[in-house]
Amino acid sequence: MEFTLMQTVVATPELARSRVSVICSCVGRRMVGRNQIDFGPARTALKRRSASSGLRSVRAEMAAVTLPSSRSEGDMAHPVRLFVGLPLDVVSKCAINQEKAIAYGLRALKLLGIQGVELPLWWSIVQPESSATNWSVYLALADLVRRAGLQLRVSLHLHSSAKPAVPLPSWISRIADANPDVLFTDLAGRRSHDCLSFAVDDLPVLNGRTPMEVYEDFFLSFRSAFSEFVGNTITEISVSLGPNGELRYPSFPPNSENHQSGGIGVFQCYDKYMLANLQKHAEEYGNPLWGLGGPHDATAYNQNPDTSGFFRENHGSWETPYGNFFLTWYSEQLLQHGNRLLSLGHKVFGDMPVKLSAKVPLLHNWYMSRSHPAELTSGFYNVEGRDGYDAVAAMFVRNHFAMIVPGFDFADGFNTQGSLSDAELLLSQILEACHKNGVRVFGENMSLTKLGIERIKRHLFSDASPLRSFTYQRMGANFFSPEHFPLFTDFVRSLELPELDADDVLSNMGGKVSLPIDAASGNGSNRLMQPV
Repeated sequence: MEFTLMQTVVATPELARSRVSVICSCVGRRMVGRNQIDFGPARTALKRRSASSGLRSVRAEMAAVTLPSSRSEGDMAHPVRLFVGLPLDVVSKCAINQEKAIAYGLRALKLLGIQGVELPLWWSIVQPESSATNWSVYLALADLVRRAGLQLRVSLHLHSSAKPAVPLPSWISRIADANPDVLFTDLAGRRSHDCLSFAVDDLPVLNGRTPMEVYEDFFLSFRSAFSEFVGNTITEISVSLGPNGELRYPSFPPNSENHQSGGIGVFQCYDKYMLANLQKHAEEYGNPLWGLGGPHDATAYNQNPDTSGFFRENHGSWETPYGNFFLTWYSEQLLQHGNRLLSLGHKVFGDMPVKLSAKVPLLHNWYMSRSHPAELTSGFYNVEGRDGYDAVAAMFVRNHFAMIVPGFDFADGFNTQGSLSDAELLLSQILEACHKNGVRVFGENMSLTKLGIERIKRHLFSDASPLRSFTYQRMGANFFSPEHFPLFTDFVRSLELPELDADDVLSNMGGKVSLPIDAASGNGSNRLMQPV
């Protein structure tokens, strides 16, 4: 089916609401390169008309996206599923935020042909206290998505967020107040509240229970509560592995994002549990003095590598025997943590009719330097002569997880504050590791820009694209703004439609559906739901 969205915004004050009409007709299929594209129940093209007397009309022809992607010419069995992320603050403790606007947004996405939405589900909202879990608000939202006819990718967030402000559960924070060493700590003694230290995964520091035991109960509770949605509405479950849900240490400055900070980061190994682990490893290695702490010459988040003795391009400590010892241990702790959570996720969800996934970061700052400091401080031992992503990919495939990789909207040579960044080369390295190990790849973007959309299209149209699923981040006022939503609509349309004349669309005027446009556009109070 083909849907044409006719949007009328009336400027006169006596007309408080505008409406959207959807007109249906039939479509077929075509080829893009070697990728066969099957047209679903809706498809999209956005065109603007001139306005007079305060009247403006916007028409969008809507289309579903099913892009078969393959690594070889003959593999046509795996369509690329297109999702859109819901706002990070879509749910508060007691309610669905901007519920009416969310409902209109879901309907707009369905008409556009989007397959589903990604739901960020926060541990602290469900289990603010240790005694019980309360899924009621998220169950209501899942039902809203189901009634909209969309699928759901659920992201189980075990971490906190600075913006929007979502802390760790209150009972976890009280434990951390009494025992701050359950949190990651840097050389200066600053504590990170992003997530629990990986060193306590199997230690009974949470009122006599281990974090892994608590996570398992949380997963089991989710499985039980959402059983009626699994396999029909819920088709994918993503497990949080660290800060921002990603497999990494919280090595960047507080309230920063790894793709925006130009710094190198700082090692997070100074809580007493990490130090005890390091000391034990050094003693087994035969050099106890190396276990007294992390590198003493890597101390500032935002310094240049050449001002750091450890990360200096030439003759830096990172390429000494001590550097190799420390970086091997540090990266291994990250891998062990990831393996524990992925194996737990497979244990709880592996027999369910859902796809399992988890996210890695795109740590592109200083990627073109020899020492790759931003990756090293985050736990990826990726330097000249050593692939820091091969073992990560092997861990994912061993546990039957797909890898979520962000940054498909970054262009060649993307550079942050002169930091020798190359997001495209790093993305290629990660994808190569996935290809080598047979890991399914799910993609995400990190910005809402026209150039970013063009870059995503290049990846999706590539004959060698490894993508099996793509989640466009994220829904909100900016997403539905006049500056962005037409770009997104054209993006969806471009994935499968040849150019159509307006008369082709308007030839069939049956099957109209009406929606108030103000909720979907992000005007007025709806802008409150826009996250970072």
